[in-house]
Amino acid sequence: MITGGAGGLGLGATMDLVANGVRVAVIDRDEPAVEALRAALDDVEADGIVEAGDARDPDVLAALFDAVDQRWGRLDTLVNVVGGTFRAPFADTSPKAWSALMRANLDHVLHASSLAIPRMRAGGRGGSIINITSIEAHRAAPNYAVYSAAKAAVTHFGRSLAVELAPDRIRVNSIAPDITPTPNMLAMGAGTSSFMTRAGASIAIPMGRVGEISDIGNSVVFLASGLSSYITGTTLHPDGGAYASSGWFNWPEDGYMNQIPMHLLDHLEAD
Repeated sequence: MITGGAGGLGLGATMDLVANGVRVAVIDRDEPAVEALRAALDDVEADGIVEAGDARDPDVLAALFDAVDQRWGRLDTLVNVVGGTFRAPFADTSPKAWSALMRANLDHVLHASSLAIPRMRAGGRGGSIINITSIEAHRAAPNYAVYSAAKAAVTHFGRSLAVELAPDRIRVNSIAPDITPTPNMLAMGAGTSSFMTRAGASIAIPMGRVGEISDIGNSVVFLASGLSSYITGTTLHPDGGAYASSGWFNWPEDGYMNQIPMHLLDHLEAD
């Protein structure tokens, strides 16, 4: 099951799982994307359930789990992709905004996990719960404070849940990408980021490029498969080394520094 699996990172994960023979159940509130995914699954003759709906609604989630029970009678993997944010200083936001961010990024993960656990236990084969978080769960994110807090909560929830469920062979892991252009990310203005240029990426990301959707999909396939059968309670960072470098930038002519080179600083001050 993939929540938010019809677009962006979710669509990449869905199609990569399908390519590996997995039967998928997807829920997404983007109705045109849902229709496109249904057509894509038909094209490859894949067995799938694709529903238009809001994964943040517990009743809608429960209905999808019931549909999986009726169709296949088993659940092996849950991929929680749904999330979202907006840019604003924390002091300019309201309790209503905080609640919306927590509902979008944390609450549905709790609901989906609570529905998946008894089904995976009943199957007796173990299972894999995979939460898509963000590099912002592991570093400061000014102007995204509540979002980063919610993603950090998902990460630690998964770590704790992994220990609880380990005797049942149900694994719980997170995937924390950095900049991976998706339609939603580009709509937020990421397309104008210096990181999106070759020069910008070579400075900020050790591997010299932004992420690709397939980088995340590959990680999902790995954590869903037997290749990761002894991995639980951890986070994969498909981010080209961005988390590892954390504040160190590869400046042209100067190499790695955790500060702005003096000649650039002099140029900024002159302006």
